[in-house]
Amino acid sequence: MGGRPLVTVREAGCAMWLSSEEILETLRMFEEQHLDVRTVTMGISLFDCCATDMRSVCERVVRKILRSAEKLVPTVEAVSEEFGIPIVNKRVSISPAAYIAASTGAKDYTPLAMALDRAAEAVGIDYLGGFSAQVHKGYKDGDRVLIDSLPEALNATSRVCSSISVASTRAGVNMDAVLHMGQVIHRTAHLRPELQGGACARLVTFCNQPEDNPFIAGAMHGTGEAEISINVGISGPGVVAAAVRQMRGAPLQDVAEAIKRTAFKITRMGELVGREVSRRLGVRFGIVDLSLAPTPAAGDSVAEVLEAMGLEKCGTHGTTAALALLNDAVKRGGAMASSSVGGLSGAFIPVSEDAEMARSVSMGALTIDKLEAMTSVCSVGLDMVVVPGDTTPETLSAIMADEMVIGMVNNKTTAVRLLPVPGKRAGESVDYGGLLGASPILPVHRFAARDFVLRGGRIPSPIQGLTN
Repeated sequence: MGGRPLVTVREAGCAMWLSSEEILETLRMFEEQHLDVRTVTMGISLFDCCATDMRSVCERVVRKILRSAEKLVPTVEAVSEEFGIPIVNKRVSISPAAYIAASTGAKDYTPLAMALDRAAEAVGIDYLGGFSAQVHKGYKDGDRVLIDSLPEALNATSRVCSSISVASTRAGVNMDAVLHMGQVIHRTAHLRPELQGGACARLVTFCNQPEDNPFIAGAMHGTGEAEISINVGISGPGVVAAAVRQMRGAPLQDVAEAIKRTAFKITRMGELVGREVSRRLGVRFGIVDLSLAPTPAAGDSVAEVLEAMGLEKCGTHGTTAALALLNDAVKRGGAMASSSVGGLSGAFIPVSEDAEMARSVSMGALTIDKLEAMTSVCSVGLDMVVVPGDTTPETLSAIMADEMVIGMVNNKTTAVRLLPVPGKRAGESVDYGGLLGASPILPVHRFAARDFVLRGGRIPSPIQGLTN
């Protein structure tokens, strides 16, 4: 790396050097190829906010968030301005709320969600993640209350996000929870039909959920995390697409190398931002999550990366192979660049948030079945998939069950964000605006799985889960 370093970041006696050449190249990526730091997320432990009544819990939670995150937004904006790096979102993740509220004995956690929403608004963040429960091996009393509260809580708030862990490779799939979540998603969508299922965009169901994910809606501050930490999510589908287009006709291993080198460069910039924000706030730096998270903007699409490899349309034969190459190369480049890579770190395929992916759906190239196949090799799962409003809760649960098993058997994270749209059918469209984008409504199978999901119980963990 030639040239005199222009920026040095120090933490715990270590220095991170970036050369002038690296910085200028990365700045071109920001200006021309939609590279951005998608989010700086502050994780906050709320375990010291427990109390025996809901009012006290809400007061303690609000006070701690205001105290911990009061300088987050101005600090991030200052770093963005000084470094010339666009930072799109400022967010907070908290300890799973089911743990924090359990001691109250309350039968509805909606007041806590509303208190969290007020705190998020007060500190100026975009979203707050962690209105969550972990039930992959079974329910605690507070878990059931939180999940039952979700339809009202999500429709009464605008910033609060929820993630529910229903499966893991070690525990198997909690099918009682999967059935429960199908019912909850259905109720959440139909409680306020005028939102066209939009509240469900802040609700995600997980297998093998990471504790340090900075991305919404799955962000939470896991039980093994520090008191307060900063996690950074950086995204650049446009940068990777540009690198792939320069490799026209090259063998696929050379394409993988080009993606890996690009991921290396942008991971270093993400870590630079995270460590500088952490230093100024005086809190621990956690991880940098290099995930290719698309937006509806032209040129900021994971589907376009796949098509640049030679696919006529995302969803055709070969799409899963191309996505596997992309996901692995991104992880390799990130791991080469930093020892603090975490979260999900790979490629996201959220249909409504990726304009080219949504076009592939409208052209018939991409179906829910092909999306499911693609999730076996990417970093998340069925994400921002819009389905007809008359999709039954049992069908929603069956879709989730398929996805959870893919994660369980392959020892990887999978997740589901389904958005039923009341009153609309397959082939119609919905536009949520902003980063949530627009999408055609995807058809689901007309044959029922009701009797299967109503069995409940647990799908046992696979033999490969017994690794001790």
